[in-house]
Amino acid sequence: MVKKILVSQPKPSSDKSPYFDIARKYGVEIVFRPFIKVESLSPREFRAQRIDILEHTAIIFTSRHAIDHFFNLCKEMRVIIPEDMKYFCITETVALYIQKYVQYRKRKVFFGSTGKIDDLVPTMVKHKNERYFVPMSDVHSNEIQELLESKKLQFTQGVMYRTVSNDFAEDEPFDYDMLVFFSPSGISALLKNFPDFQQKNIAIATFGVHTAKAAKDAGLSVQIEAPTPKYASITSALADYLKEERQ
Repeated sequence: MVKKILVSQPKPSSDKSPYFDIARKYGVEIVFRPFIKVESLSPREFRAQRIDILEHTAIIFTSRHAIDHFFNLCKEMRVIIPEDMKYFCITETVALYIQKYVQYRKRKVFFGSTGKIDDLVPTMVKHKNERYFVPMSDVHSNEIQELLESKKLQFTQGVMYRTVSNDFAEDEPFDYDMLVFFSPSGISALLKNFPDFQQKNIAIATFGVHTAKAAKDAGLSVQIEAPTPKYASITSALADYLKEERQ
């Protein structure tokens, strides 16, 4: 019987999260504890890439992480971003997040409507004379590079942040009946923290095909997978699992 669940994400900021409804309805304890964390490169590490940010006239942001680490690292390096810098963001939500660091002006902030980089490229093509800079994670695909090259846009990619294991303290309890993962990095972090991990009766839930594959490749048995035609979210799959378990 599942009584205590570790969800490897930060605690939701809203009390309306489905996780809290699940905890109340099925009498389970849900602990939010990320297995991974994102950290900035040091100024020295970034400078080793020999990239001059001020040679660029536009920045491409694919996430709020990218915004945070870009502006924080620029501040550490004492790089002052010019007022006329343009920003191309994958969604409106990401675009609005820029207000945390710079004054938002529609004439210099552009965003896509679908959340896919393909949807943003036509807008960038209209600004083909810009020199684009793309802040990246240490783990990334070549999708953006291939798209920008296919449109013959001028751009530079630079790693500004990385994903690392959010290590468990020696005295930190690990007494969970279920673990919920959202990325292959989370699976890697589990095995780094607990190299002799034995699943036994612990249920594993995964979100995303790559996460499920990473878990199975690690020799873990996966009890819950989402999204699927039946379950659009991990919470709907989790609720159904707990309901069936208690029948």
